[in-house]
Amino acid sequence: QVHLVESGGGLVQPGGSLRLSCSASEDALHYYAVGWFRQAPGKEREGVSCINSVGNTFYLDSVKGRFTITRDSAKNTVFLQMNSLKAEDTAIYYCAKRNDGCISYGKLVGPRAYADWGQGTQVTVSS
Repeated sequence: QVHLVESGGGLVQPGGSLRLSCSASEDALHYYAVGWFRQAPGKEREGVSCINSVGNTFYLDSVKGRFTITRDSAKNTVFLQMNSLKAEDTAIYYCAKRNDGCISYGKLVGPRAYADWGQGTQVTVSS
């Protein structure tokens, strides 16, 4: 069982940046696809980005060019660098892992396909 822990959330002004971290306590994350999801109040959880076991990266259209997902295998951590943040990025951000890939039928795999989740970190974009 891989236990995932997110960190790095906070309050930031529109246009600002945050870097989220997803760390694993046991198994090496580079064996898995690791996805970042977010859930805003009253909305469904949606996939934001994913990095697969060979390092390919995928993004939700609305964050392309603003968010970057990377993996540091030495630290067993996956990062989500978020730049040019907007109010609509406000949500709780979660990371999750799965054994298979990031994509299904050309889209990011949905949250139901992931079994192991972190506790989430709050991101608030507000002036």
